[in-house]
Amino acid sequence: MDNLYLAEIILFAGNFPPKNTAYCNGQILAIASNQALFSLLGTIYGGDGRTSFALPDLRGRVPINSGGNSTGPGLTTRVLGQRSGEENHILKINEMPQHNHTATLDNGSASIKINTGDGTTNEPAGNFLAKGLTPAAGPVPANVANIYAATSNSTMAADLSGTPTIGMTGGSQAHNNMQPWLGVNYIICTNGLYPSRS
Repeated sequence: MDNLYLAEIILFAGNFPPKNTAYCNGQILAIASNQALFSLLGTIYGGDGRTSFALPDLRGRVPINSGGNSTGPGLTTRVLGQRSGEENHILKINEMPQHNHTATLDNGSASIKINTGDGTTNEPAGNFLAKGLTPAAGPVPANVANIYAATSNSTMAADLSGTPTIGMTGGSQAHNNMQPWLGVNYIICTNGLYPSRS
């Protein structure tokens, strides 16, 4: 590991960080004892910038090229040290494709009991629809509103229709947002060759 550049990050399949490296686990380091490394990282990945700074935290994360803060063709600008993404995601309404829910309601029929004779009461409760009275010429009789009878002697067909109700479905559970992955270690050089700009 003696030929690594300071702040260089590499993948390492071992179960410990080799000499002069550290895991990229977001550790907080003292500036006083890591001045050269701090001069390259600053507080991009955390720390107060007075006494401490942080290493990149790549635990459970995939690195992405920031492109020197320039935008790739047709892509979004990514800033050095920026974090984003989520392991699990619950779809929101505005993320769903437009769609319809179709419901079919078949018309039905029923038989209603009636009385074909004259009505005897104007009280609908417990009674059956009747013919009602046909008043002769002259004053309207008081019982003209009697359109119900206590008994039935016939039936009347009726068509039925209504508004369908579509029940709720789904559990509002998050779905896994992860690509296929394998756990290895990212390590960063903490004591190595200082990179030159030219």
